[in-house]
Amino acid sequence: MAEGERQQPLDSLEEAPPATQNFIIPKKEIHTVPDMGKWKRSQAYADYIGFILTLNEGVKGKKLTFEYKISEEAENLVATVVPTHLAAAVPEVAVYLKESVGNSTRIDYGTGHEAAFAAFLCCLCKIGVLRVDDQIAIVFKVFNRYLEVMRKLQKTYRMEPAGSQGVWGLDDFQFLPFIWGSSQLIDHPYLEPRHFVDEKAVNENHKDYMFLECILFITEMKTGPFAEHSNQLWNISAVPSWSKVNQGLIRMYKAECLEKFPVIQHFKFGSLLPIHPVTSG
Repeated sequence: MAEGERQQPLDSLEEAPPATQNFIIPKKEIHTVPDMGKWKRSQAYADYIGFILTLNEGVKGKKLTFEYKISEEAENLVATVVPTHLAAAVPEVAVYLKESVGNSTRIDYGTGHEAAFAAFLCCLCKIGVLRVDDQIAIVFKVFNRYLEVMRKLQKTYRMEPAGSQGVWGLDDFQFLPFIWGSSQLIDHPYLEPRHFVDEKAVNENHKDYMFLECILFITEMKTGPFAEHSNQLWNISAVPSWSKVNQGLIRMYKAECLEKFPVIQHFKFGSLLPIHPVTSG
């Protein structure tokens, strides 16, 4: 799949749905491996990956401490989650939030749960609660806070990685903060990919950069040589530029998460992220 294929700009996602729209409770549609074709052709896939890539552009070259505006609608989100005039959308949007905190029976968590939270944010954009002006706040404020909560849960309950690929996976639990975190570091004046395996560089800069915060969390949770417990990341540290790291991670995310049946079989589709084929134009 081409890198820029079917990218949907965030400002096209933030248009409020028509008053006559019938919101529905999202449900699973991917039941067998051949169903993956429906997913990759769907409006949901186009909207979701477009949302991820738009945020990727929005945080490029910016620290977590970057000053940003939050729209009035986002203030309402903090206070009331969804404004009363959009109350009909709440049951549909809430499904993705509920799916984002791991499985209460298996006590596991993985990139599918992470994708559910990103889908939750995407839906908030599609109903107009979050806006294009909020793209930096979506990553730095909302998604970063979500990461903090999930890390606390992972530590407290020793959650199992859902569908872990072990040492050959990028990370036991997350993927998106590596994409957006590498975008933050593009054209950094002195931090290069080789520095994220340097303990001193990580300790001095992790509060500003999502990627380095991820590396710090890994080193707190795992013991032994980094090259052994995080082999994929170790290999990435040899890539010459953050731009190439970012492009490679986007390709890897599509291939290893969005195009894997064990992950997407749990994704749910409704009126905001529909399974029907992507509309042209």
